[in-house]
Amino acid sequence: MINSINTNYKDSSEIPPSGVRGLWISFIHDLQDRICFSLEQADGKALFKEDVWKRNEGGGGKTRVIANGNVFEKGGVNTSVVFGDVTDAMRSQLKINGTAWWACGISVVLHPLNPFVPTVHCNYRMFELYNEKEELIDRWFGGGTDLTPYYLFEEDAKHFHQTYKNVCDEFDISFYPKFKKDCDDYFVNWHRNAERRGIGGIFFDYQRPAPFDAVKREKTNAQSTFTRNTNMKKGTSKSEVSAEVAFPIGEGRDGAFWMNFGHRCGHAFIDAYIPIVEKRKNTLYTEEHKLWQEIRRGRYVEFNLVHDRGTLFGLKTNGRTESILMSLPPTVRFEYDYQPKPGSEEEKLVKICLQPVDWIK
Repeated sequence: MINSINTNYKDSSEIPPSGVRGLWISFIHDLQDRICFSLEQADGKALFKEDVWKRNEGGGGKTRVIANGNVFEKGGVNTSVVFGDVTDAMRSQLKINGTAWWACGISVVLHPLNPFVPTVHCNYRMFELYNEKEELIDRWFGGGTDLTPYYLFEEDAKHFHQTYKNVCDEFDISFYPKFKKDCDDYFVNWHRNAERRGIGGIFFDYQRPAPFDAVKREKTNAQSTFTRNTNMKKGTSKSEVSAEVAFPIGEGRDGAFWMNFGHRCGHAFIDAYIPIVEKRKNTLYTEEHKLWQEIRRGRYVEFNLVHDRGTLFGLKTNGRTESILMSLPPTVRFEYDYQPKPGSEEEKLVKICLQPVDWIK
């Protein structure tokens, strides 16, 4: 595993100082290290290659790519810290109003070689908006993790969803059913008879701290959590991480609340996905299984290029195209009107994608 590099981003003195931003950046970079380490251990062969880049309009990022491994045919674990002026295109196409913006996040996409190992996507981000007086006028958090299997194993689906339900329940028991539904309703190829990209997970967006006058208290609460969390060694157990959630539930949902929630969800990625990889990575497969995987990858490509808001935002803000399109699989098939055989495992998956399932009963 390559060492983390402290990137010197373009001067951002025009953005008002904020300890909250610094804490979120530290969390995102620490999470990138932890996830890359876990994936390299699971693969056993391939290592991540890092590409540090800068954005002319402000900011930059660290793109880490893994390829041609024992397990992962292609994947990326990317972080970025970007900012700039709100352009007319952003106002009209992305409905963003204000003078300046700032965003930081992590994006994870993994395409395994074995069709019995599912593709996975993970993204957690924080966004801020400023007026002409350099005053913070909006801040929101978003993210989620979702699973895209090619062959359905119900025990894997239940494990994945239960992991995220456990995290959500630590903060609000209403979160999992809401964010699970939001996930089911977001990753949809509407042009394919509302066929879901996979079996979902959780997805949340535009979660705003309230009120903004709680910034002082949120900074104090967040600092106590993130200082300890970012100093923990790789391999910290889930129970130890859980114990670090310092924001008391029920005292309001300021920035510290949503930072803690993003923190727990981000670290839960390892607990949710790696056990599935380990269980399925040595399963024998045939050319027919690989054919089906590549056909379903086509649906993945369709969603990312036609519907995904993250892809649109990156391209409309002059993001780094190579990093944005890292999510696309290395090989894919588009076969005219391909239909799986009735009663087959392939048809079983399609039916699930057309009608989302409650995996936690």
